[in-house]
Amino acid sequence: MQTPSPNTVEASFTMKGALIPMTVLELVRDDPLDFEQVLQAKVDQAPTFFQDTPIVLALEKLEHHEQPIDFSRLVTICKKMHIYPVAIRGGSKHHITAARMSGLAILPAAGKKTQPAPTPPDKEPRDQPEATQPTQLTQTPESPHVVESARQHPNSETSDQAKPAKIVYTPVRSGQQVYASGTDLIVLAPVSAGAEILADGNIHVYGPLRGRALAGIKGDTKARIFCQSLEAELVSVAGQYKISEDLQDKGWREPRQIFLDQERLTIKPLV
Repeated sequence: MQTPSPNTVEASFTMKGALIPMTVLELVRDDPLDFEQVLQAKVDQAPTFFQDTPIVLALEKLEHHEQPIDFSRLVTICKKMHIYPVAIRGGSKHHITAARMSGLAILPAAGKKTQPAPTPPDKEPRDQPEATQPTQLTQTPESPHVVESARQHPNSETSDQAKPAKIVYTPVRSGQQVYASGTDLIVLAPVSAGAEILADGNIHVYGPLRGRALAGIKGDTKARIFCQSLEAELVSVAGQYKISEDLQDKGWREPRQIFLDQERLTIKPLV
């Protein structure tokens, strides 16, 4: 039997980049008992939302915390509730070492910029004179946080070439996901329960919003959600979210706008 050539055999896998929205659980203090009680209370509020949910443990507020964190215990607590920590974000060197030993991946702290590689000096003198104004650094795939922050400043050059909003004309049905990358999302139809809509910018829903809506998913704290009828399973702006139980007394089934005010998710009438 002839052995197939490695060049003719299809690879067993391919690798692709993908943007997958993920819930971030921000640790404010290291208290496993309180952690379990509070997490259980949130799961009891919305059991289907947290079912089999991957999460990232954010440690930015514990970077100066000297005591070790028992990540194995936290992971065990989460798994009992069918929540699966996959990585930590930020933290000290000791936290990173302990997290790796518990099988967690490591993500850079929020807002931390990657320094661009220094440009080597020219070996030959250039004929052109030096520019009098500082030259903007060229962005590379290794500096995603710098690219991200440029979008949030209206005076940046990228704002002149902003992408047009993504417009959806048909209903977004249960099980469907619509994502507007680098721009706003406008839905001119209902969003059904079980559907998910996401945008790097604002979200506008000209109809009932019954599914999940996540605006500013890359950290744009100025993003907003606008809807003609608030009936959502979940709304989120830049990672801050509320579930349906929290929305019942916030203008349920009425026109509303959702935004961040001093890092708190705020819901007000749409006027």
